[in-house]
Amino acid sequence: MTTALRGVVVATALPYKEDPSAPAGLAVDFDRYAEHVDWLMSNGCHGVGPNGSLGEYSSLTDEERRRVVQVAVEAVGGRGTVIAGVHGPGWHQAKKWAEIAGEDGATGVLALPPTMYRASNSQVVEHYTKIAEAGLPMMIYNNPFDTKVDLVPDLVAEIARIPQVVAIKEFTGDVRRLFEIREKCEIDVVAGADDVLFELMADGAVGWFAGFPNVFPAESRRLYDLMLDGKFLEARELYQHLVAVFRWDSRTEFVQAIKLSMDLIGRYGGPCRPPRGPLTPEHRAQIEAETKRAVEALAG
Repeated sequence: MTTALRGVVVATALPYKEDPSAPAGLAVDFDRYAEHVDWLMSNGCHGVGPNGSLGEYSSLTDEERRRVVQVAVEAVGGRGTVIAGVHGPGWHQAKKWAEIAGEDGATGVLALPPTMYRASNSQVVEHYTKIAEAGLPMMIYNNPFDTKVDLVPDLVAEIARIPQVVAIKEFTGDVRRLFEIREKCEIDVVAGADDVLFELMADGAVGWFAGFPNVFPAESRRLYDLMLDGKFLEARELYQHLVAVFRWDSRTEFVQAIKLSMDLIGRYGGPCRPPRGPLTPEHRAQIEAETKRAVEALAG
């Protein structure tokens, strides 16, 4: 399996519009979503990741979840990658979503371990082995905060024996893991949290599965290119203007925060479906201030 899942891949936020007949009174705005994906690609991003946590996949109906991937594939139009989230409580659900993603034209898949069960190592390996039967290149996703399953380097090395597994989205924030993973197996390490991008790419990460490029796509691509080219001083100058707002990507309210920042720059972020409720006034004020500072610094 040689297809690389690298570059700035944006975990796309999903817009809703009011509709009393839809779940929680909010229907997916597929037209707005297509326009957003096109905007990200036109601003230099390498691809998109529909149906991630940021895309509120767990709040979607099965029909909506499938259509999101179809719209992303159509909007990207061959200009980059579409890495579909196929997360599920068990491998039978995740494998089904991987098969559907393949049918709908996705480049690859992003897969958490079992999402609602503290699986053993052997069960985690089985989970990924079964998803791999769908035949698409796979990026495994280590987010022990949400799944309670930690893909430690030894376990990553075992999973990496599956030919379809080509990359890992590393979200723990422990930048020491990159070297240990690379010592134990040949797998691409992708920055999974925006606020450790600088550190992970300085150590050799080759991709960024990202949240805040929904707000700053062109600047994020420039930051990625500077890091990839080893221009660390220039990259640090740019990064320091963004890192305060980037920290929200690692917080519980990251979906609401990114959508608010989109609203603040004149894009459409909009509301979230349950269980995600409105931001507190304190959080809203902090995000507004940090987004404003970032915009002003980038403009200067």
